[in-house]
This record gives sequence, structure tokens and C-alpha cells, in this order.
Amino acid sequence: MLKLGCVVMAAGNARRFGENKLAAQVNGRSLILRTLEAVPAELFETVAVVTQYPEVMALAERFRFSAVRNEHPDYGISHTIALGLAALGDCGGAMFLVSDQPLLRRESVAALARFWRERPDHLAALAHGGVRGNPCVFPARLFPELLELTEDHGGSSVIRRHEEILRLLEVPEKELADVDTPQALEQIGSGRA
Repeated sequence: MLKLGCVVMAAGNARRFGENKLAAQVNGRSLILRTLEAVPAELFETVAVVTQYPEVMALAERFRFSAVRNEHPDYGISHTIALGLAALGDCGGAMFLVSDQPLLRRESVAALARFWRERPDHLAALAHGGVRGNPCVFPARLFPELLELTEDHGGSSVIRRHEEILRLLEVPEKELADVDTPQALEQIGSGRA
């Protein structure tokens, strides 16, 4: 079976949130814990958690994931992507998970991995109503384009150049809700998301 790697992006400074949002709680569990719990490790060759936070590195190691230290989060998301890809080795594809979707279900992540394996030369992403969300899976042939990204330019710019090979897997809207502000966290925690 084609090797699929997973990169958990947990290095950002969360300027809009105002503090380390990965430690923020939803129903008694932190955003980063919820993210790591949503990763079906058995479906991935390697799971790399890229972070600047020692406590997140320790948590990744508890899950037996590869903890990758991002010494320069100020370089932007492109640096996190590059570190993650370097940690995956020779995988045929890479799934990128953000760490601020507390309602993302493990079953949906597993379904996306299987969905990508049906057409591993294509991009695949979770979506709702035909609108792409996260996570996304990139085939290895697009890794060079990901590695050319700079500063805070993420995978979306690569996806936009290859819309013709993007396949979407529909999930409930709430799973794609992300937490960028304390208000968004409050809405998700109260069930209004």
C-alpha cells in the first residue's frame, strides 16, 4: 500500500487568539489533545507534529508521534510545512492537519486517508457544501511546490494551481469549524458552531 504521512501543524503564534490557543479547552480537553486524538495513527507511515511548544512535543511523544521542533515559527506556515515534509521521509502523500478544529472526528480523518488512496495522484480534502476545508492530502509529486512556499503562504496556493485534480469528501460543517478567536472557541464550546 502507498505510504501516507501525516503532518500536524501546531507551531503558529496564534496572534488573533492572543495566547497559545493549543492549550485552550473545549469540554475539558485542549485543542492540541483533541487534534492528536483525531489522528488514526495506524493509517499513516509517520505522524509528525511540528511545534514550537515543549508541552506539545511532550504530548506528541506520549502518542508515539514524531515531535519536530520548529525553532523559527516567525518564518511562517511555509517553514512548518517544510519541517513536516522532511520528517515524513519517502511517503507517496502527506496529509496536513491544523490544530484548531476541535470537532474534527477521527472517523473523518480515516475516511479522507482511504478516499485519497483511491486516487493517490490527486489532491483530497474534507469539505462541506462543496467548500474545501482541512485536512488536505497532497500527492508526493506536489511536494516540490510545497517546499517552494515562503513566509505565511500555505498549501492553499498550491491547491489553487491544481484545482482540476482536487477531490472533496463531504463532512458535517461543524467538523471544519476552526478556532481563531476566543469568541469562536466559546461558540464551539457552547455547541453553537
